[in-house]
Amino acid sequence: MVMRFGDMPDDQTPEADKNKICHISLQLPNGTILMATDALECHGQKLVAGNNFHLSLGVESIAEADRLFADLSAGGTVQMPMENMFWGDYFGMVTDQFGTQWMISYNKGQQQ
Repeated sequence: MVMRFGDMPDDQTPEADKNKICHISLQLPNGTILMATDALECHGQKLVAGNNFHLSLGVESIAEADRLFADLSAGGTVQMPMENMFWGDYFGMVTDQFGTQWMISYNKGQQQ
């Protein structure tokens, strides 16, 4: 799956960056999924060693997403609160107290 910044609804990315990658994923044969995005300074992102990765957790329920997000948020910084996203997932981002960046995602197509 590939989504470019220009593909997002209500996108305000400058024209020069619209073709850059907002989300890309590659599923490996063992079930592991590699995901990536471009970091755009126009969105307030500055790429430096240490912020160039996130750990992503796909969970089995909204309750589990909320619990993990609350635990990881304790003493950390919420980047994006858990909320329903335009692509259909319940999703949030947080940097924990140790500086590790996390993405928590629940796909609503799954059973709760």
